[in-house]
Amino acid sequence: MLAELEIGPLTLQTFGVCFAAAFVACGFLLSRRFHELGLSRDWAWEVILAALVGGIIGARLYFVADHWDAFTEDPFGEIFSGSGLVWYGGAAGGAASVIGWARWRNFLNLTLLDTCGIGLALGYAIGRIGCQVSGDGDYGKPWDGPWAMSYPEGVVPTDEKVHPTPVYETLTMLLVAWLLWRLRDRFRPGILFAAYLVFAGVERFAVEFLRRNPDVFIGLTAAQLQSAALFAAGAVWLGRAATSSEGLPRASA
Repeated sequence: MLAELEIGPLTLQTFGVCFAAAFVACGFLLSRRFHELGLSRDWAWEVILAALVGGIIGARLYFVADHWDAFTEDPFGEIFSGSGLVWYGGAAGGAASVIGWARWRNFLNLTLLDTCGIGLALGYAIGRIGCQVSGDGDYGKPWDGPWAMSYPEGVVPTDEKVHPTPVYETLTMLLVAWLLWRLRDRFRPGILFAAYLVFAGVERFAVEFLRRNPDVFIGLTAAQLQSAALFAAGAVWLGRAATSSEGLPRASA
């Protein structure tokens, strides 16, 4: 594990490095896709900036809501502490900010959703590398299998061998990002984003069975309930599209 990088007088958190790398990688992906669509490459970096600012705010608000008692005791400390970037809060905040950008640029459409779906899969995969390298506690339950590992020097250390669930998530979502990218011109607008919702929902729902998060309802974790909602939304979207007069594939020229 390598929770921190020492570069001369600088000390960098490895999770923060991977967090930044995820946004940069998504920026290049969006830049290429926007160029293919005949749009300005600069728009890609505007989207990334909007997603970054909105995502950080959303993640922080989600964390504060989830730790309300601590917030009421020390509001300033809880808002500006270095911990508490929650994925679902970040996704909601980033989405709201990107929608605002899209309205400003008059580009709020299904093509943008498709492109963002690919970026979300790629960014999530890279972000989980940060979880793995820093050992931030997102690892799984105790396990003695062939690739089980411990995180003795992680941010949340453990000497017990466990499932390296961040590795599972990185590999799965890299595959999803690659698949969606390969299919980017095969379907009519909106289908790729619906497929992203299905893939992301299934991936997180499944990996939660190996993680250490507590059950909150009928034996499921909060992340599983949220993932089930993503899957349901994507599945309904795909089902309605498949039975519509337009169908799923993009019309041939």
